[in-house]
Amino acid sequence: MAEGAASCEDNEDGRVQPVFKDGKYSNPWGVGHQKGFSERMKFFMGKSNANVPRSERELDQTLPILKPDFSAFAESPETGVRHLWVGHATSLVQFDGIILLTDPIFSDRKSPSQLIGPKRYRKPPCTISELPNIDCVLISHNHYDHLDYNSVLALYRRFGDSLCWYVPMGIKKWMSDCGVNNVVECTWWQEHNADSGFKFVCTPAQHWSTRTLNDENKTLWCSWCVKGPRHSFYFAGDTGYCPAFKEIGRHYGPFTLATIPIGAYEPRSFLGAVHTDPEDGIKVHKDIQSKASIGIHWGTFHNIAKEFYLEPREKLKKLLEEQGMPATAFITTKHGETVLIGENNA
Repeated sequence: MAEGAASCEDNEDGRVQPVFKDGKYSNPWGVGHQKGFSERMKFFMGKSNANVPRSERELDQTLPILKPDFSAFAESPETGVRHLWVGHATSLVQFDGIILLTDPIFSDRKSPSQLIGPKRYRKPPCTISELPNIDCVLISHNHYDHLDYNSVLALYRRFGDSLCWYVPMGIKKWMSDCGVNNVVECTWWQEHNADSGFKFVCTPAQHWSTRTLNDENKTLWCSWCVKGPRHSFYFAGDTGYCPAFKEIGRHYGPFTLATIPIGAYEPRSFLGAVHTDPEDGIKVHKDIQSKASIGIHWGTFHNIAKEFYLEPREKLKKLLEEQGMPATAFITTKHGETVLIGENNA
């Protein structure tokens, strides 16, 4: 992969851009996470319908964790995109000769401290030391469940500067402070042509950012398009539904595979603007012209939303049936499960 000194090329063509004013970003559609303290406290203190079982045995039946067989990643598939769901928004993706990782979090908690904060109820199916050789990492934004400090350090200790990180504006400095220098930082619609022949495109998302009490929205959020010689991959990151997805589809679709968030969406009055539910996820799938999609951002962490812990999976299946869509068009997988998408229809 290219070294971090490489820059992104502007490719705006009148495409919608994030608003940047007084040192802060905001969504150009006038929606976002502008919630006051009382609204946030009401959400955190409100009743949850998640009902995650305390029994590991029951969880093993409803959300089994498979031990990955990484021998499959020894060679890139001749056709199609290979995908392994680590959990939440973390996926291992292989196609056209590269392996990439999305929003890696292998820690027990999504928090600045591993002593407090939302904890996993489904552990990662593997450790970072067990992963195959990775070429690049895609980061969508700086929330703790998408940019995990311990995972970043562990990946850097293992791969060093051979691993290229793609991040939205404002995060490169944080990465540098962690000792990571092979970083490509882009704003929406900027393209980076890697030496490997791949094109990485930073594309819009509807979300927000923060890691401390005084840095809200000082860094950007995004989704990512990865265009290879024969196949393509779209990573939606963390987002609400917005008009940009049709634009992404027009400029960069169709995609062989997309990973799209379908969980952490209730109550809609609080999370609807920044988290897609299964219904919105299907809209994204159609807008970006994805040939096949995998639902992510569900079934992993306690206390990040109020819906029943299995509802994202079950609701997605029901909606596909109601809309007359093939069950294979938009699937969910088990933690640690490897699937090959588009093998005969790249």
